[in-house]
Amino acid sequence: MSVNLTGVWNADLTNSTILSPTPRAFTVTIAHSDPELQEEIVVTKLDGSQDRIVFKCSTNGEPGKSLLNGREIHGSAKWAGEELVIESRMQSGPREMRFCDYWSLSPDGQTLSMEHRNDDLAGQKIVLKRAG
Repeated sequence: MSVNLTGVWNADLTNSTILSPTPRAFTVTIAHSDPELQEEIVVTKLDGSQDRIVFKCSTNGEPGKSLLNGREIHGSAKWAGEELVIESRMQSGPREMRFCDYWSLSPDGQTLSMEHRNDDLAGQKIVLKRAG
């Protein structure tokens, strides 16, 4: 795949639709060398506290290669044309949560969009701009 998502990306919060309270900042650092992809997401809340998530997956559709904060989760990631589709499931208390993220890069490589279409976060779209 010719798309490479490597970089540091900062959310454009005014052009994003976030279903939970809007954070102060949302930064994603991606290391991508197909078929391996690693993301570190840092969400800075309004009170200044931070949530940090590290996600790893293989982009070739192979199941069982996804890790969230070092813990294996059910899921897979694969390319659908120029869009990376990451599907995952995890337990949250008694409920299983299902996520399907659609990642796409603008033609100029400066804007990365992550959209939830038909999952537990349907309607959420985060628009990220390349840092620096």
